[in-house]
Amino acid sequence: MQRKAYAPVIAALLAVLLAGCTGSSDDGGPTDDSNPGDPGTASAAAEPGRYRTLPEPCTAVGRGTLDELLPGIRQIGDGDQREKAYEGEATVTFDTDRKVGCQWKVDGAQATDHLLVDFERAVSYDSAVSDDSQAERLFAEKEVAAHLPEPTATESAATESATAGDTPAGGASAAPSGSPAAVSSPSATGSPSPPTSATPTELQPRVLEDLGDEAFLDDELSSSGSTAEQRTVTVAFRTSNVIVTIEYAEQPATVGVVPDSKELQDRALKLAARLAESLSD
Repeated sequence: MQRKAYAPVIAALLAVLLAGCTGSSDDGGPTDDSNPGDPGTASAAAEPGRYRTLPEPCTAVGRGTLDELLPGIRQIGDGDQREKAYEGEATVTFDTDRKVGCQWKVDGAQATDHLLVDFERAVSYDSAVSDDSQAERLFAEKEVAAHLPEPTATESAATESATAGDTPAGGASAAPSGSPAAVSSPSATGSPSPPTSATPTELQPRVLEDLGDEAFLDDELSSSGSTAEQRTVTVAFRTSNVIVTIEYAEQPATVGVVPDSKELQDRALKLAARLAESLSD
């Protein structure tokens, strides 16, 4: 009979223990419905990029623009060959969802022009890194690889000085007529002054403003021995998680003729602005 007296006590103890193990939000106990933003829970995945697809590269450049960049294209007599030149040639890629490109090459009477347009879509496979951040990192690597020079203060100062009229075009103060300095100067003796090969500051490789989220321009003049010099202008910009690269090169048909830097840069920048606008539509 005494054993039966313990039954109510044991039942009461079990009830207390069970109540302590099954706390609710009312009594401050843990629940299974924790909010994702609460401390201790996993952080939310990074935002995906704005662009999920890439444009068709060989139709991204209109015929009017190709006429401007590839003047020799209108000189092609055969209609089929001219149409093929306008169509361009798609570059070989292993994943067209991530990277596409198209190139055009036209041999004209005055020069050979080459154009390459490349689109790359950055995708992050790290849930803590957004697609935009991944594109930012890739673009930074691309800019570093371009080895853009730092603007020189001396060139800027010389330009400002010449504009203000502080010194003559030769860069030195004018000497009085008949003075030793005037007699010994190259201009006084009839010897030609050495030509300057310095690129104007505004045409040097540089970071660009007002083009995409970030951009830069590179300008390189190369020589292949006895052949004419080829100038290659590269414009690269990033918009969200897409990186666009334009390579525009010209090699004159005549040795000794140097492609005009400003002309090629203006054409490449105009194309870049059009592509950036089409991406934002």
